[in-house]
Amino acid sequence: MDADLFAYLEDFLTPRRRELFKDILALRTKHITVVTEGVYQLHNTSAVVRSCDIFGIQELHVIEEIEGRRIDKEIAMGAQKWVDVIRYDSVQSCIATLRDQGYKIIATTPHGEAVGPKKLDITDKIALFFGKEGDGLSDYVMQQADAHLTIPMYGFTESLNISVAAAISLYELVGRLRSENINWQLTEAEINQKRIDWTLKSIKNADQIIDRFLEDRNIG
Repeated sequence: MDADLFAYLEDFLTPRRRELFKDILALRTKHITVVTEGVYQLHNTSAVVRSCDIFGIQELHVIEEIEGRRIDKEIAMGAQKWVDVIRYDSVQSCIATLRDQGYKIIATTPHGEAVGPKKLDITDKIALFFGKEGDGLSDYVMQQADAHLTIPMYGFTESLNISVAAAISLYELVGRLRSENINWQLTEAEINQKRIDWTLKSIKNADQIIDRFLEDRNIG
């Protein structure tokens, strides 16, 4: 999108919203990303989207090998507009894509040799994999993982609801990320791309407005 068109579209936003986009994007990250495997309960996936937005995680990867489900917008509370949800039909394609992007695969599990959020190495980009409550992640993810993450628990229950586990993990890891000497912020190109994307999502009938702008410019 050229600069003149983007400036024209931004005029449809309030000054407060324009500044809010800039402020939030300065705190967004792709250094940590989240992956859900086989989570078909709408409220769980939607709550994870909301946690990603709250903690500044820009991308959520959703593996749906059985059947796709829409995100429950009421529970996500609009977060799906601001978080990029990337869907896969196989865990193999998801892991291959993330590895190509430089991510270490981190499997969350209450069992085996795993470290807590305070000790997990976050120097490199990490993709946090969460599975269904009870069943957990598939054997394939567990075998492919570069490291395993656990949340210390002290009661009889051995697993957390996925949305709770994701929120706790992100709270700890994002807090560490911002306090350590790691280049975690979005690139300038990524920030500009999201400013355009969020602006378009904020304007009613954006396509018609763009067509009218281009038509008027061609006539002029």
